[in-house]
Amino acid sequence: MSSHVLIIGASGELGAALARHYAESGAALSLWGRNTARLQAIAQACRTAGAASIQTRSLDLTEVEAAVAALSQEDDAAPFTLAVIVSGLGDIRAEGHLFEDPALVANLGMVNFVAPAALAATLGSRMAARKGGAIVLIGSAAAFHALPFAAAYAGSKAGLARFTDALRIAMRPHGVSVTLVSPGFIDTAAARAVPGPKPLILSPAQAARKIAKAAAQGKAHLVMPWPFKLLRIIDRALPRPLRDKLLRALAPPGR
Repeated sequence: MSSHVLIIGASGELGAALARHYAESGAALSLWGRNTARLQAIAQACRTAGAASIQTRSLDLTEVEAAVAALSQEDDAAPFTLAVIVSGLGDIRAEGHLFEDPALVANLGMVNFVAPAALAATLGSRMAARKGGAIVLIGSAAAFHALPFAAAYAGSKAGLARFTDALRIAMRPHGVSVTLVSPGFIDTAAARAVPGPKPLILSPAQAARKIAKAAAQGKAHLVMPWPFKLLRIIDRALPRPLRDKLLRALAPPGR
C-alpha cells in the first residue's frame, strides 16, 4: 500500500517540517492547519519536494464534531497509513496573575487534549478495522511536571499522554502502532514568545527527523532530547516540598 500521511497542525513550524520530511519520501499528503496562507505555502513547498499528491484543509479543531466528520470523509476516500497530530497551543499565566484565566484553561483543554483524542480515537477504530496503520500524537515534556505557571498547558498535555498510552495498549493487538512524542523545547514562534530560558532547544527539522524515525519504528514513547527523561525521574524522586519549591522557582519573571 502506498503511503498516505495526514498531518494535523501542518501550518505550524513543526507540522511544516514533518510535511516536508514525508514529501521528500514521495508520500501522498493531507495537510490540515488553522492558517490558510501558511498552509498553501507549505503545500507548494511539499509539491516541489516530491509529494505524490497533496490535499489541504483549514478548520477549527474546537469544532470537534466537524473535524471528526471531515477526518472520516477523507479516510473513506483514501485510507491513511500514518497520522501525526501535531496541533496544540501553549501559554502561561498572565503577568501579575495568580493563576490562568478560565477561558484559557478551557481553550487549551479543547485544543491540546479533547480534539486530538477524539481524532485519534476515530483513526484508531478505522485503522484497526484495516489491521494496520500508525498514529503519532505530539505531547510535551511539560506533561510530567505540575507547572504552577502553565497548569492548563501541562495538564492538557498530561491528559493527552495518558490517553495515548491507553490507545496504544488497545490498538496493538490490531496491528496499529500509537506513538506519544514528548518534546522539550522546539524553536518555533510560539516557543520564542514565551519568556525564560529554553535549554537543549531543537530546530523543527531536527525534531521532525526524530519523530519520523520513532513512528517508523512503532516506538511507544519518544522523549526528546534525552535529558528530559532525567528531569522526569528527578521530579518523581524529589520529596514533595522540595519539588514544589523547585517548580515555583521555574516560573519566568513576573509569572
